[in-house]
Amino acid sequence: MSIQIDVVRNRLTLFIDGVPFKKYPIALGKPGTPTPVGEWKVVNKSKNWGKGFGSRWIGLNVPWGTFGIHGTNRPHSIGSDASHGCVRMLNRHVEELYNLVPIGTLVNIMGHPLGESFADPRPLALGDSGADVMLIQFQLKFAGFYKGACNGRFDGATDQALRKFEQSQGLQVDGVVSLSDYLALGLLE
Repeated sequence: MSIQIDVVRNRLTLFIDGVPFKKYPIALGKPGTPTPVGEWKVVNKSKNWGKGFGSRWIGLNVPWGTFGIHGTNRPHSIGSDASHGCVRMLNRHVEELYNLVPIGTLVNIMGHPLGESFADPRPLALGDSGADVMLIQFQLKFAGFYKGACNGRFDGATDQALRKFEQSQGLQVDGVVSLSDYLALGLLE
């Protein structure tokens, strides 16, 4: 059993033995708080997890924060990019999914870490987190500027590495990943 989340179509598909079994409409993260692209696993499940999370919670092992698939008390948000990064489902849909998926289920959130191709990637700075931050860390590490863990958390070590990189490239040394930084890192053309 596995779950595939399409961030372009706002759709969650449950696969059983590699065959699509059920498809659900979903809401995803806003551009400033994107849904974490990558391959994750279900690590916990709970009923009535907290206010605003609907009737069920299916937690994922994202290293830079608490993310999951959950119900919603805002059903009108389904089909849009409206959350702080979690995957929202209608309560009746998440209850059905909750009963089908065990802990350990693979969850593949498809998409590009820098977001959708028609939009500029978000600026990143100290305190930000996400798959885009992890990508920046990998690029800085590959370039020899970053020695820390590529964990998707823009921490002090990431800030220092970015500033050293900016200085080496003749960029504005401000610790903010802007379009010029993305270009210099080879992440945009």
